[in-house]
Amino acid sequence: MKLRCAVLDDYQGVALASGDWGSLAGRVDVRVLREHLTDRDTLIAAVQDCEILVVMRERTPVDAALLDRLPRLRLLVTSGMRNASVDVAAARARGVTVCGTASSPAPPTELTWALLLGLARHVPAEARALREGGPWQSTVGADLAGRTLGLVGLGKIGARVAAIGLAFGMHVRAWSPNLTEERAAEHGVRLARDKRELLAGSDFVSLHMVLSDRTRGLLGEPELRAMRPHAYLVNTSRAGLVDGDALLRALREGWIAGAGLDVYETEPLPADDPLRSLPNVLALPHLGYVTEGNYARYFGQAVEDIDAFLKGAPVRELG
Repeated sequence: MKLRCAVLDDYQGVALASGDWGSLAGRVDVRVLREHLTDRDTLIAAVQDCEILVVMRERTPVDAALLDRLPRLRLLVTSGMRNASVDVAAARARGVTVCGTASSPAPPTELTWALLLGLARHVPAEARALREGGPWQSTVGADLAGRTLGLVGLGKIGARVAAIGLAFGMHVRAWSPNLTEERAAEHGVRLARDKRELLAGSDFVSLHMVLSDRTRGLLGEPELRAMRPHAYLVNTSRAGLVDGDALLRALREGWIAGAGLDVYETEPLPADDPLRSLPNVLALPHLGYVTEGNYARYFGQAVEDIDAFLKGAPVRELG
């Protein structure tokens, strides 16, 4: 008998074209849900007959309560090898295997620079003015060369962002709780003594930390007030790293010049969220990982994970 598989939250309708799902023909019936189902009862009704779920990043949380209502579920595949919204221990306790896929650090690195450059050169405002017949050259851009880029986190993505900053001729500094001077030096970066020093001395600040109990709210009111009034904050990591209320005040009251954001506490971002309309915010709908190459990895390896599971030898299991 064929197993049933549901692919959740395929916003762009690319899942089936991004992997060799035909290799599962005769063994698995696959259906794709493009709409994000926020109502849990509706979600359960849509997938309760499935033995396999494929989830995209943190779009749909899978916790113990949801797992309890999906007794047929046997395999859960998530894009990436880390997904904070999946309770792996609860899944394992219920006999559900959880597997992941590769995820390239290149796309979020590139989007970080798209946001940073867009802010520095006022790209959205100038493009809108040109399209709508507004004033010709209404803003003055901020230079990158000679300015200081402060990185909160110097992991796979942070290190790539640092390399590009150096190529632009920027002074690059970094801080994280466990970052050493030796590791910073390996990437041509200066280590800041502490978080406040980094924020107070940077013209652009970019966040590249994993969200955890330790890092949630890493930047609150004191940290945002320590930033320079002309400085920009870029967050392509996780919204929870920054106190949301403090960030709104910082943007409204001019503690900082602006922010480039790709991540939010609630996604999709509600229609009435003030971040959609603040003039000093360049906001994108969580596009950091959304590229052709990454989708080919996600869905291509999701198919591989399903095939391996069916053969009794799961690969890329989450610990």
